[in-house]
Amino acid sequence: MEQLVKTRADAPDGFFAAEAAGLRWLADAGGARTARVLEVGDDRIALERITEAAPTAAAATAFGEALAATHAAGAEAFGSPPPGWEGGIFIGRRPQPAVPTSTWGAFYAAQRVEPFVPIAVAAGNLSASGAEIVGRACALIAQGAFDDGEPPARLHGDLWAGNVLWASEGVVLIDPAAHGGHRETDLAMLALFGCPFLEQILTAYDRARPLAAGWRERVPVHQLHPLAVHAAGHGPSYGRALVDAAERTLALV
Repeated sequence: MEQLVKTRADAPDGFFAAEAAGLRWLADAGGARTARVLEVGDDRIALERITEAAPTAAAATAFGEALAATHAAGAEAFGSPPPGWEGGIFIGRRPQPAVPTSTWGAFYAAQRVEPFVPIAVAAGNLSASGAEIVGRACALIAQGAFDDGEPPARLHGDLWAGNVLWASEGVVLIDPAAHGGHRETDLAMLALFGCPFLEQILTAYDRARPLAAGWRERVPVHQLHPLAVHAAGHGPSYGRALVDAAERTLALV
């Protein structure tokens, strides 16, 4: 089997081990395929090399159904990391908490949005007034405005198009920030940066495991996390997009 080896000499403790644990946990769900972990160390991870192919509608449909199965496999709690993993996880190179929490809103506000706001402000990518708007949206979320009784889903956690590889045998996922969360968050992130055959993916997902009414209107709520992460390090345009999503979140209630 051909390997792809990723290395990072300055990797923080657990950086690659968390990735490996996430890939294995997602694979255990028996839904969406993930790249197989061949070896992991403090400063490296070896994965099976995926030979990419052109995206197809058929592969998109199969992926939507498989992703629904992955989510349905569940997690111990909102915020919980892969079983056996202790401590935080990483999205890209940035650390983020993974503390089991009883309600989705309290977890999402405190662990997925708020940690990145001061970083974005310090970087000059988010204004103080913008941060105040984001803070109000987080307070609303933390109070349970969007808690809906759904159990924790087994999330990829960084499901943008760059982590969705199209291969001849179908979609393969890489680079997760796997944790227990709300399934709409994965779908919202997939939509944020675009994905081939997105509507086919969403239609197949909804057919396999119907989404609650109003899920499209709640997309801005679930995009707060990736927008906050990007506002922390990728320029003021993401800060403006984060504020816009926060304003649309506030307008839903």
